[in-house]
Amino acid sequence: TISNAFYLGKYEVTQEQWVAVMGSNPSFFKGDTNPVEQVSWEDAQEFIRRLNQKEGTNAYRLPTEAEWEYAARAGTTTTYWWGNKVEKNRANCDGCGSQWDNQQTAPVGTFQPNPWGLYDMAGNVWEWTNSWYDEVKKESFSLRGGSWVSKSAFLSCSARNYYVPDDWGNFFGFRVVRPSHLL
Repeated sequence: TISNAFYLGKYEVTQEQWVAVMGSNPSFFKGDTNPVEQVSWEDAQEFIRRLNQKEGTNAYRLPTEAEWEYAARAGTTTTYWWGNKVEKNRANCDGCGSQWDNQQTAPVGTFQPNPWGLYDMAGNVWEWTNSWYDEVKKESFSLRGGSWVSKSAFLSCSARNYYVPDDWGNFFGFRVVRPSHLL
């Protein structure tokens, strides 16, 4: 259930955005318009802390799992926002039919956006959320969306993954959210 309106980044945080805030680029697959990767949940939190400081606000954060899935579905009820089957060139994954499949990240915005104008909600990089994977154990945070190396089943709007907060890889990225009442 979503109880408060929010704005979610149109794209995953890019390497250009990361460098503007953090001063260096941790990514393995270089490209200003590619999503930043090789970032842990803790790294994403530091980026958000510095972004908030830079803009003189406390509004930016990672999305919750509920917010992320709500945005990924964009009012649809199918497996993927575009339907129930993987279609060629809809996303970057292992078997999605793009030139980057199972090789590397793609520039953000390469594929068609979902009905709400959000790009790469399926594939490219797993996106960190601000939700625990298991609310009881509270050891790992959830990631959503699948990545360039994921099989298509992991790109479904409901698929979940998890890692500990200090883990990172060239298939982990994130996008930021800002509650609408803080604009």
